Amino acid sequence: MTKLTLKKLQEITRNGAAARCRVALQPAAGEGTKVFPPTYAGAVYATEKRRLPDYKDPVDCVLLDSVQSQANRMEEALQQGIDSGRFKEAGLTLPLVEVDFTSFFPGKDKAQALRLLEPVGKVTSLQAPHRIVDAILRDSLVAEDNKPFRAKAEKDESSYGQRLRRVSAQNATALFELCPTALLLGMWDSTGPKGGLGAKFERAMVSEIVGINAVTGVRTSSRIDPLSIQLDAGPVYQADDNQKTAWTLDPARAKQEKASPLKVGKEGKPSEVNHGNIKPDLKDKKGQPFHGGVTLTFAEQTVVLSFPALRRLRFPINEKLESEVDNAARTVLAALGFCAASLAAEAGMDLRSRCLLWPTNLLSWELLGKPGQIEKDLTLEPDEAIQLLKEAVKVAKVLGLGWREQPLQLIPSDDLVRLVRKSQELAMKQGGEGGE
Repeated sequence: MTKLTLKKLQEITRNGAAARCRVALQPAAGEGTKVFPPTYAGAVYATEKRRLPDYKDPVDCVLLDSVQSQANRMEEALQQGIDSGRFKEAGLTLPLVEVDFTSFFPGKDKAQALRLLEPVGKVTSLQAPHRIVDAILRDSLVAEDNKPFRAKAEKDESSYGQRLRRVSAQNATALFELCPTALLLGMWDSTGPKGGLGAKFERAMVSEIVGINAVTGVRTSSRIDPLSIQLDAGPVYQADDNQKTAWTLDPARAKQEKASPLKVGKEGKPSEVNHGNIKPDLKDKKGQPFHGGVTLTFAEQTVVLSFPALRRLRFPINEKLESEVDNAARTVLAALGFCAASLAAEAGMDLRSRCLLWPTNLLSWELLGKPGQIEKDLTLEPDEAIQLLKEAVKVAKVLGLGWREQPLQLIPSDDLVRLVRKSQELAMKQGGEGGE
């Protein structure tokens, strides 16, 4: 195996087709043990047949981690690199836009606001679902001048928002400076001032994990109550506002509706407040089998970085385009992709409860150059990937294209904080009442 160097990366970014990585995975519990895929609307798994090498007929496959989820995991790995000081120790900084909810508490009751909003903490452009164009950032103010980050009218918004209005594939400099992951992992400014006409960038880097030769199992549902509370011990009522508990057996202490005490749920069963036994069952309330995970021959992660997608991007400085600057910026984005993938792999494949996967081979890359030319077995350890990114950033900076080295601080708008606070109060209230 050989190391991926900056020189090689510059060459392949300028002329190559793609970099790809394929990693075989097995359940951490061992071959043939169950893993649990994500469930989608209707409590179903994303299954399909695929044509694969070494298989004569199409094979039943199941999605274990989507492209969107994998992108989020790579961003999370970059965020952890920032939070842990790993990048700083290496002499590298990454651009970041962050909204700080911890220092902004409207209204007179600060204690209550703090109790409700403190868990929100900070939300960054690496954590927001739609990166720099996410509604959380859109509906916040720039701390340095108290102007809206984004606004309906250009005259009302910050200088950063004004620059974001003009980004495109031919003018991606502002995104490079503020949120380069948007250029690497994709972005659509569909909720910004231009609506559906907002800037759109395709994903240059995609990754997904698929289970091969998948067979779906079933699972049981049951609960044994150590108190042996019986169904007929109810009905259970919603406690009125004078009570310290969320429910009561006393109709006189219950909330009233049309002179009648309100039951918890439809029938006031003790199970509505999580008491009592649940009989073992293989089916849900609609009579459908519980999805009980899958067994696989193996799982596979595929990662692909498209160099043609990067080469569509231009990075003018003071409205002047230079090919040398463009190539340097594209190399930075490619290095950022390798860094994100390496750090995410290092973090492990614990995708969700009962879906811990283990790679059976080392992470290595193939570079696809001219037709028929493939350079195989290139390695890049996480610390090496960080250094590679640092070198690429330095080259771009010398050419005049740097990125923001200090986080752009935003504070949430009054209405956004009130919306969060009200939502949290409703969630607490509904949870206490057993509502849906």
